Amino acid sequence: MKKHTLKDWVMATRPWSFPASAMPVVVTVAYAYWMTHAVDWWNGVWALVNIVLFHAAGNAWSDYFDYHKEVDAADTFGATAMTQGGFTSKEIYRLSIALLVVSVLGGLGLLWRTGLPLLYVGLGGVCCLLFYPVSKYRALGDVVIFLSYALLPTLGTYYVTTLTIDWRVFYVAIPVGLITVAILHANNLRDVRTDKRAHISTLVIRLGKKRSMLLYYMEILLPFVWLAGCIIGGVFPAWTWLACLALIPACGNVRLLSHYQQEDTSAISRLDERTAQLQLLFSLLLSVAFVLS
Repeated sequence: MKKHTLKDWVMATRPWSFPASAMPVVVTVAYAYWMTHAVDWWNGVWALVNIVLFHAAGNAWSDYFDYHKEVDAADTFGATAMTQGGFTSKEIYRLSIALLVVSVLGGLGLLWRTGLPLLYVGLGGVCCLLFYPVSKYRALGDVVIFLSYALLPTLGTYYVTTLTIDWRVFYVAIPVGLITVAILHANNLRDVRTDKRAHISTLVIRLGKKRSMLLYYMEILLPFVWLAGCIIGGVFPAWTWLACLALIPACGNVRLLSHYQQEDTSAISRLDERTAQLQLLFSLLLSVAFVLS
């Protein structure tokens, strides 16, 4: 069996994708600080580390099933740990279980520090992780991602940093979560040919080219409409107009996707990466705005 370095193991979890899960936690801590002026920063950092570990476990878990379902092959983008022979599927499976155990233990530690409501958030997250592959193959992956990397982490983070449940945190979860889901949607737009070959059914395949493009436009532009509505309605402070600076790269992504041809996906080969950068910028600007307020 090939010996792997620590860097090899880390790269097998696709660390470049971690901002997608980390940013909802960061924004929520900033929002909680603006709302309460007093948060448990230690619990916030703990939640951030834990969601990244959870995300790493989910990436490895999904890659394992994608490899055996032949969704990931030598000619596909993204996960290459197994398709290029670096790791065996058994190694990736064990990695996913190990990371899941560590993240669950971390969650139990936070549960002990906070209280029972976190248990329900954690159980929901574990269910999303375990059932994500089968959901993705049935065009429900976008829904699971919105739950596991938007609604659940924001609700849980707000609770562990303030020890209160406040459903208003979903005002933050929705715009950040829509862009997060757009990362997956961009990935599926690029991989539509190989996904069809593997006989799976993503939302892009179900909707078709034109409606899938329209959905992507909505996922990255509606957050700015939502933000404006929240500011005008007094839900967010005026400083959050700052996040509208991210509209510049969002429009760039719209322009890029307009050149998409289903037969040739080279024009959007990096659209998922650019969408991840958009989510990172939007979330950081929104977080800074809450702190400045």
